Amino acid sequence: MEKSRLSVTYIGLLFIAGFFATMAFDFWGQVLSPSIGWANLSPEGLAQNLLSSIGLPSSAFLGFFVHFYIVGLIGYPMGWAYVFKPIWTLVVGPVHWFLASALYGVGLWVFAIGGVTTFSGLPPFLNFTGITWVALIGHVLYGIVLVAILRLITRRET
Repeated sequence: MEKSRLSVTYIGLLFIAGFFATMAFDFWGQVLSPSIGWANLSPEGLAQNLLSSIGLPSSAFLGFFVHFYIVGLIGYPMGWAYVFKPIWTLVVGPVHWFLASALYGVGLWVFAIGGVTTFSGLPPFLNFTGITWVALIGHVLYGIVLVAILRLITRRET
């Protein structure tokens, strides 16, 4: 039996899955990628730049807070649960979750690296430098881990 999508329990599950997905994203972008000679992701810098561009207070702490807590633990998981998953289920059905989660990650990448960067006054997709591709892998990894954790948690409850 699936939890109500508006219940405190389900929202808590989204938060937990977002935590693990954010940890995977950060581990990839700040540990693994630089250790193999690729770019080091600093997503809090993008969030900090966004805050500045819209006239809000900006600091390294606020950038980290926005990216980790607001986006990673709340925004992206809710985007999956309340936007992408219902559309996917309507169009494709409740199947192919690995593909769905990877495509969701690509969508997050387009939103963040294509949209937020441009809105913040940076070049779209950061001019397709090394960080762009590390971010693509990171966002796809985020989507896959998010959905895998959600599926793992909800299966244990059924």
